Amino acid sequence: MSLAPQELENSASKYAAEAIRLDSQGSRGMAIQSYQHAIEALVKLVQIYPDYKLNKVYMERANAYQNRIKALQMSHGLEDERPTSNPIESKDEPANGNGAAKPTKSAGVETLKADFDDLVMKEKPKVSWDEVIGLDDAKRAIRESIVYPMKRPDLFPLGWPRGILLYGPPGCGKTLLAAAAAAEIEGYFINVDAASMMSKWLGEAEKNISKLFSMARKLNESEGVPVLLFIDEIDSLLGTRNSEVGGEVRVKNQFLTEMDGINGKSKESQLYVIGATNKPWSLEAGFLRRFQKRIYVTLPDNASRTHLFNQYTKPLNTDALKIEDLAKITDGYSASDVKDVCQSVQLHVVNELFESGKAMEQGANPRPIVTNDFKEMLKIRKPSVSVDMIRAYMRWSDQFKAL
Repeated sequence: MSLAPQELENSASKYAAEAIRLDSQGSRGMAIQSYQHAIEALVKLVQIYPDYKLNKVYMERANAYQNRIKALQMSHGLEDERPTSNPIESKDEPANGNGAAKPTKSAGVETLKADFDDLVMKEKPKVSWDEVIGLDDAKRAIRESIVYPMKRPDLFPLGWPRGILLYGPPGCGKTLLAAAAAAEIEGYFINVDAASMMSKWLGEAEKNISKLFSMARKLNESEGVPVLLFIDEIDSLLGTRNSEVGGEVRVKNQFLTEMDGINGKSKESQLYVIGATNKPWSLEAGFLRRFQKRIYVTLPDNASRTHLFNQYTKPLNTDALKIEDLAKITDGYSASDVKDVCQSVQLHVVNELFESGKAMEQGANPRPIVTNDFKEMLKIRKPSVSVDMIRAYMRWSDQFKAL
């Protein structure tokens, strides 16, 4: 009878933690055994659920443990006794050592421990609202939820939202919106990638959710400044899945607990959680109520695209560009798509210069970029967001949007 996935995950986590502890103490032989048991549990997990999205990460962990075993064997002259094979190909036990080595703290152990700070970017951003092109509804909703309560809390006797969900196509400015809000209130902006939070630690994600919120609260309370906790790809933490592994259930419960703690604090608290997702429909309904504001970050309209083209072509060498025409023919392109098109046109004229053989001549520069260069580029660079995807966002907005 096969083990349940949560049992395998818990088993791998337990063996990995034990291996790292023994490794750091210099108990080489016992550490090798524990690393191998962790590898076996991970391989079984991948075999039972071959389509699971974290399988790649699990195998990366298994290979990291495998490499650590080899390093331990080589450092103690054991490489000729019984070499360890790839964990996917074989699960044979490696030879045990005598565990008598003097306790050391090796670089390999430090690598496996994975520093929490690797996943967190903490800063006070210098971003103005002028850098957020268009998105007037989104800017207004964020300002009335974060900026205005900071400036005049006395005007909000019922409190204000502390959970905000930004959803919409990729490349439309969700991160920039959150950073601009943090900059205006002169607060800390803690940027976290949820997918990395889930995957970098096997069986440790829920502990790091707790650590993340604890750090945000400490910053808010000790320094007396607002804190915006921005969690990108939040669907990686809170999405619905057909076959959840035990750790994911614990992560969701931990996140719910932390969010309830923030929403239940006094109305003077200046700690906010801003989640961003390209797939709002994958979020479980039970989590949506924790995000009192749910804001659709849309594709740029014609005026916004005009502004974007002006901004991105300003440093380029151009000749009589018809920006308004370019804005019209790029309907459906995201802000990042517009930037990519401008960059591709610049690369094209530079490539022309190199192919002419004149690039290394003194004073040689690319020719000026003209409107037709953009039109030709747009024939081969299509928008990254499909019409069907936009329809899906609109349907979800009709049900759940909360400005």
